[in-house]
Amino acid sequence: MHHGKTWHDSHNDSLNFGQRLSDRVANGMGSWRFIIWQTIIVIIWMAANVVGFIYHWDVYPYILLNLVFSTQAAYAAPIIMMAQNRQNERDRAQADADYKTNCEAKIEIEELLSKLNSIEIDKLDKILAILEKMDKK
Repeated sequence: MHHGKTWHDSHNDSLNFGQRLSDRVANGMGSWRFIIWQTIIVIIWMAANVVGFIYHWDVYPYILLNLVFSTQAAYAAPIIMMAQNRQNERDRAQADADYKTNCEAKIEIEELLSKLNSIEIDKLDKILAILEKMDKK
């Protein structure tokens, strides 16, 4: 059984390269995997600078490391905001699709109720006709 594209499929198909990239970056940066790897890198960075016997490229208070984090944050924040904006668009599209589905379901339910009412009226008419025949006998 083949179904048409969902609103989510249509939305994903409409994204350009930059939008897809920002979604992937936001998903990656918002994961435990990223936090764990970043923590490992920071620990290695600090340890290498503390125990480095010959060359300390970023001595305490780790100004270069702070610069790296500031640069990362400067780029990460707008990328994550772009991804959040697209998530809002997806949520609105889903809400719109749900609303349309609910409206269609409401119309179908009202039609079914109307049919059931007409069936009930027909049944009652037949019962009354049978009772009238029985009274005449």
